[in-house]
Amino acid sequence: MTTGQPSFPRQYARTQRFTLGAPRGYSLSPDGARVVFLRSPGGSDRAQRLWVLDLDEGREFTAADPGALLAGADEELTAQERARRERTREGSAGIVDYAVDAAVELAAFTLSGRLFVCELRAGTTRELPVRGPVVDPRPSPDGRQVAYVADGRLRVIAADAAENGTDRVLAEPDGPEVSWGLAEFIAAEEMGRHRGYWWSPQSDQVLAARVDESPVRRWWIADPAHPDREPARVAYPAAGTANAVVTLGLFGLDGSRTDVTWDHERYPYLARVHWSAAGPPLLLVQSRDQRDQRYLTVDTATGATRTVHEDDDEAWVEPFPGTPAWTPDGRLVRIADEGGARKLFVGDRPLTGAPLHVRAVLDIGEDDVLFSASGTDMKDIGVFRAWFRGSGDQGGWERVGERPHPTVSSAVRGGGLMVLSQSSPEWPGARVEVIRLDADGGEKTLAPIASYAERPALTARPHFASAGDREIPCAVLLPTGYTDADGPLPVLLDPYGGPHGQRVVAAHNAYLTSQWFADQGFAVLVADGRGTPGRSPGWEKAVSRNLASVVLEDQVDALHTLAGSFPFDLDRVAIRGWSFGGYLAGLAALRRPDVFHAAVAGAPVTDLRLYDTHYQERYLGHPDEEPAVYAENSLVTDEGLSGAAEPHRPVLIVHGLADDNVVVAHSLRLSAALLAAGRPHEVLPLSGVTHMTPQEQVAENLLLLEVDFLKRSLGMR
Repeated sequence: MTTGQPSFPRQYARTQRFTLGAPRGYSLSPDGARVVFLRSPGGSDRAQRLWVLDLDEGREFTAADPGALLAGADEELTAQERARRERTREGSAGIVDYAVDAAVELAAFTLSGRLFVCELRAGTTRELPVRGPVVDPRPSPDGRQVAYVADGRLRVIAADAAENGTDRVLAEPDGPEVSWGLAEFIAAEEMGRHRGYWWSPQSDQVLAARVDESPVRRWWIADPAHPDREPARVAYPAAGTANAVVTLGLFGLDGSRTDVTWDHERYPYLARVHWSAAGPPLLLVQSRDQRDQRYLTVDTATGATRTVHEDDDEAWVEPFPGTPAWTPDGRLVRIADEGGARKLFVGDRPLTGAPLHVRAVLDIGEDDVLFSASGTDMKDIGVFRAWFRGSGDQGGWERVGERPHPTVSSAVRGGGLMVLSQSSPEWPGARVEVIRLDADGGEKTLAPIASYAERPALTARPHFASAGDREIPCAVLLPTGYTDADGPLPVLLDPYGGPHGQRVVAAHNAYLTSQWFADQGFAVLVADGRGTPGRSPGWEKAVSRNLASVVLEDQVDALHTLAGSFPFDLDRVAIRGWSFGGYLAGLAALRRPDVFHAAVAGAPVTDLRLYDTHYQERYLGHPDEEPAVYAENSLVTDEGLSGAAEPHRPVLIVHGLADDNVVVAHSLRLSAALLAAGRPHEVLPLSGVTHMTPQEQVAENLLLLEVDFLKRSLGMR
């Protein structure tokens, strides 16, 4: 399927969706002198390096180069490290993550399971002699110690160690399925918690999660292309089944241990942990049905916990990035839904209100909170400041950074500085600047941080629109150079369309694949219906117990409404999607064949009982208590296809055989049900591919195969 000519699919795959070479992962020193970040040296180079921007000297330098540290050897990843990267959707190589001390003078990271520390002022790196393979190393706040996990043990070593024998075990597993200091599957996959231990501000204790996976059902993921290899054994908590048991222990460097206690039976999910100098350790725990969550403080002397706040919701409660946390004067910072709006709270006081929809807390200062939010235009995601004391104590908020156009912005702040990253439909990639913030809200740009990402071979030209009475956010992409004289076009819907996945955003690169499909002769429609994030709590929670019909209805409504404004040929309509988008594509082909004429379902969740507890039970409840809800919202049940209508439409099912998130059983069950119903379809198994598709040839040829299938199915040839 490939040619010798450079193409967008090849470039898109080679650059890992144009992310290689782009800076990321910023840390700012409290003295305002340094910005530390990751970046690969080129737009097609996967090896991330650790960089330092020295603002005092006005120079940028490489602090750690994985090629030099490994002496040119290929990186070797353990199965555990591969799984960790799968949870974070990390497809690059080299130094993919790092942690720093409080002064941002020492960084710790792993390469090939080996532990390295970097002196950030000097840019010198050395390896520490430890027992590996090492996972998630983190310096103590004072920079004197480095904690890490190896073989399920939480260990610590002096940062200046020069020989073996200086590291020791803090927490030892007490069973074969027990580990310390790591996030369990659903914490990393669904809760956004990717770590399992936290240093005390005084650097004398570590709060660590004990994970016991013995109750979790074991699944086996085989590689049929290599029948000589043993299947991978994974602990997967499918909906309605047992979760890992997660508890906490407090370990002193003096050898002491104190177990942390709370009502684990009622609140089994540990969603967040925060520990800063402003207060005691702060936990966010959730009930299994996720309709109730509590904010707990930990008594470090006894391990006892105390509830300081409680949230409840008839649909579900949500953990948010950056919360809970303390202000410097010890007030609780949280995000919560109140009065139909998602608000930022300090103590019991809301700092924001409608129309602002708060998404994450980015930093907490002496007088203000830095946060991200969207407003009436949900594709425009900005960075804001809200004051909780001082001159801004009268309330209100202000946006940070100049914005001649709607943007998707994010920021990291520290030492009076802020790194602001802004994407826009007007330019490819992101523009990153270091800004000095004044106490009164003034801003001064100090320096840009260059991106080495490649420039895309095409330019995306999204036309933004709102569809129907619900004002569904949409983007439409037409072929480059299209004129009205070209007439109606076959339509391709290209949604994610569900929870946690916003597609209609003010960022150029978000539409590159959609523009490429448009240039193949389609009018491409991207619609963010109910259930997608960024608009309002009610919009997101409209899918509670009624997932399938709501998300599908909004795609149909968007299509039919915009057909009056765009050149849509409603007699030739297809849909493509991956993950939830694949599920949505399957729904469209099976339940609305009167509207959709072909579908590409990539890694679709088809039998919702087979997806994980924390995600699936949030939206549909427990399958033992709500069996009819699961059957109505699944594509397949034990009896066969669910809700399928006539006529049958062509479906291409694509799935990675090594997927440990949406296992290939979903697609196999769908294919079997289609076959049993006498419905022809195509199946494309991807050997060795996980839920991501980082392999260059796979990613490139998959796009080409999809467009070939769609053109055949819609009679475009």
